[in-house]
Amino acid sequence: MQIAVLGAGGVGGTLGGRWAKAGNDVAFGVRDPGGAKVRALVQGMGPNVKAMSVAEAAGRSAIVVLTVPWESARDAILAAGNLEGKIVVDVTNPVIMTPEGLQQGLVIGHTTSAAEQIAQWAVGAHVVKAFNTTGWQNMADPAYGARGLTMLLCGDQAESKQTVTLLAAQLGFEPVDVGPLRSARYLEALAMLWIDMAVFRGFGTNFGFQLVKR
Repeated sequence: MQIAVLGAGGVGGTLGGRWAKAGNDVAFGVRDPGGAKVRALVQGMGPNVKAMSVAEAAGRSAIVVLTVPWESARDAILAAGNLEGKIVVDVTNPVIMTPEGLQQGLVIGHTTSAAEQIAQWAVGAHVVKAFNTTGWQNMADPAYGARGLTMLLCGDQAESKQTVTLLAAQLGFEPVDVGPLRSARYLEALAMLWIDMAVFRGFGTNFGFQLVKR
């Protein structure tokens, strides 16, 4: 699959690198493709990994993965250009990534979500919420014992969710479809719980959520 990863931080770099190792064609869409940090990231990832502008990466890919901070999400979507018909995987959470911002919590929720807002900006795209309820360390290795962490995802188009389910399984997660895109309101609140536990409650980043049933 051809995947554009918008952003090359801890989350974007980890997801893109692991999908590339799984055999996908990955393009990192960034503001400065020639920057030292980006060059260092893609170096050694193999010939199926490239860095280019946001518009170039999104234009060549059927799947666009949004991993930038929330305050940059709208600019990244607008820079991507025409996203009609593409799968946009929203990995963002509507929080400000500073100690004060994290203590404040979600800046939107209850009556909407980051994913629903992104769907309005990305006109005609099939938005799927996923990969937002844990940190990049668990994206690098989601295995806890004999199982992978649960990866909850939601969206309004079944075929797009099936594609994202496959992407989650490639990384070792146990994907679970929890319904329409409006369910992102719940996933973003769950992400805020994970962040609060990791940063403020002494859990660190080596924990996650698994769904069990009988």
